[in-house]
Parts: sequence; structure tokens; C-alpha cells
Amino acid sequence: MTRADAFGLLCEYVSDISLRRHCLSVEVAMRAYARELGHDEELWGTAGLLHDFDYERWNAAPDHPLKGSEVLRARGYPEEVVVCILSHADYLSDRYPRRTPMEKGLYACDEITGLVTATALLRPTGIGDLTASSVKKKMKAKGFAKGVNRDDVIRGAADFGVELDAHIQFVIDAMKTIAAELGLEKGSGPAETGTPA
Repeated sequence: MTRADAFGLLCEYVSDISLRRHCLSVEVAMRAYARELGHDEELWGTAGLLHDFDYERWNAAPDHPLKGSEVLRARGYPEEVVVCILSHADYLSDRYPRRTPMEKGLYACDEITGLVTATALLRPTGIGDLTASSVKKKMKAKGFAKGVNRDDVIRGAADFGVELDAHIQFVIDAMKTIAAELGLEKGSGPAETGTPA
């Protein structure tokens, strides 16, 4: 399976631009970690790109990601990718515990990308000069980005074996490389992109 195949699958199942951007954010962070840690960048990137591809159709647990795993297997995606995606759902942890670096990396990158995105969208400079300290400050505001589970962010970094501040900055830096595609460039805040903060 090529990256183009995976992106085609994402677009086939996801019409919501915010969800697509979330998947792209997780993909770019996963690719960056794979390079950093000497793992298979394509494998890690595919898991990141497709981890929520089924969410728009089946957003209730446990249908997401179980229904998606059926689609991935039918289309011939590697079992390592399928199991990685299944492991990112806490409610499936008894069947699919996070054991491998890729599984732990996906969990660590998932929630934090949402917090980074929400913080960047509030800034006139976008993600360009965003720092981990700004994201951590927003993380403490309970009313901000309510959909992001702070406990998952903290636990994800710890289980992945990375210090939280360094992890946040690493993800920010990865996301900066595709800022335009994510709608996070200077001046592309919520009013211009239509993306909710």
C-alpha cells in the first residue's frame, strides 16, 4: 500500500476537513518519530494517517475502530498497522494493549495534535512561533479544547518514554512542516479557515 492509497482511503471515508487535518497531523508526527527512532516511516505514517479514517461513519465505541479494522484488513493493510490502530482505543486495551513503539507513539501523538491545533488557531502567527510552553498553558484551561483528554496526553507521553514538554515541541515542529495543509499558517485562524478552535 502506498501513501497515495492510504490518503485516497482517508478521503473516501472522511469529508470533514477538520478530521482530515487531524489525521494528517498525527501522520506527520508519527513519520517524524519514526525517523528519529529509526523505525519504518511508511508504516508509522500509515497508522497515523488512517487511525481515525472510520470515525465519521462509525464514531461510537467499539465500532470505531473495529469497523475500520475490517475495512483495512479487506484492503490488505499490514496487520501491524491494523493492530496499532486498534490499540489507540482505550476501551479495547484488554484485547489490544499497546506494546510496540509504534502503538505507543500513535497514542502519544493522537490527542496532543488536537491541543496543538487548537492553540495555533488562536494565534495571529499560527503555528509558526508556537512553543510547548504556550500549549501547556492552554492545556491547563479546562474550558479550552474540551474534546482533548489531558490525562491521555500526559499518559501517552509517559508510556512512550518521552518527556512531556519535549514531546509537545517535537509534535509542533513536525506539524510546522505541513502548516499550510493543516490551515495553521500565519493569519489562518478560525475565522478564515472555518475550523473551530
